[in-house]
Amino acid sequence: MAKNRKGRDLTGIFLLNKDKSMSSNYALQKVKRIFNAKKAGHTGSLDPLATGVLPICLGEATKFSNFFLNADKKYQVKLVLGVETDTYDSEGQIVAESSTKNISKSSIQVALKKFKGNLRQVPPMFSAIKLKGKPLYKYARQGVSVERKPREICIYDIKLLSFRQQELMEVELFLHVSKGTYIRSFAHDLGECLGSGAHVSALHRTEVGQFTEKSSVKLVDIEQSEEIGDLKGLENKIFSLESVMREGFCVDVSNEEGTKFCLGQSVIIKESFPICAEAYIVRVFNANGRFLGTGTLDNKRLLSPKRVVCIRE
Repeated sequence: MAKNRKGRDLTGIFLLNKDKSMSSNYALQKVKRIFNAKKAGHTGSLDPLATGVLPICLGEATKFSNFFLNADKKYQVKLVLGVETDTYDSEGQIVAESSTKNISKSSIQVALKKFKGNLRQVPPMFSAIKLKGKPLYKYARQGVSVERKPREICIYDIKLLSFRQQELMEVELFLHVSKGTYIRSFAHDLGECLGSGAHVSALHRTEVGQFTEKSSVKLVDIEQSEEIGDLKGLENKIFSLESVMREGFCVDVSNEEGTKFCLGQSVIIKESFPICAEAYIVRVFNANGRFLGTGTLDNKRLLSPKRVVCIRE
């Protein structure tokens, strides 16, 4: 017998502005409880040290979280030069210290140019990537280091925002990166390039794909809305699937075809698409503009369901 989940059938994406020292799962469970949602999931975690934009998928939106997980991200990050840690951030143990007296603003700018564009990046040991079913951070906590395969990433843009030499040398950067980019690994690699070592001291995510910090909500504001009983105001901040899935290759079908599609049946579409569309997952909408799910398209214009939204009219 299927488990009957308690809660409300709430669907959409809620944009949380995560606080420092809060785990992404804690933030997720807090939002889920406040909305009394049946189902919720985030689109890729932020480290406890990190703050900023964390999209939370509610209800049927959880089926499409991968679209947001794969989106580009933008960050503001502070790095401390001359100090290397085992986690590549300020929450780890110091493993090496070096002089920064020969590092200048111009030498940093020269080094940054080497990181712009397509790169192969080795993930940190303290990460959730799994090896033989076990997260790497569990190996790391046991003092075990394992070989990690480099991953293809892209750093689209880097800007040096500030440079300060006090007791420690600190730089602040803007980064626009592709999916799968570890900012902690970037900090570590930049430190190696400069010959000084480096680690992340602060990290703030400002954008995830189309979602910007301007539309996000702090947890304290959510809790205050809950206290005064203004959940309706919070619900108005939930992005509908219709508003966020109109990107890439989209297919419009009739309401009758849409019903068949949602029942798992393939349908022939009338409009023609570029050949390249066959290699992509397309997003499907009915005549009322309702998002129905995703599907695959072959060269005979046969649209087959991949993931569908359970519509409750």
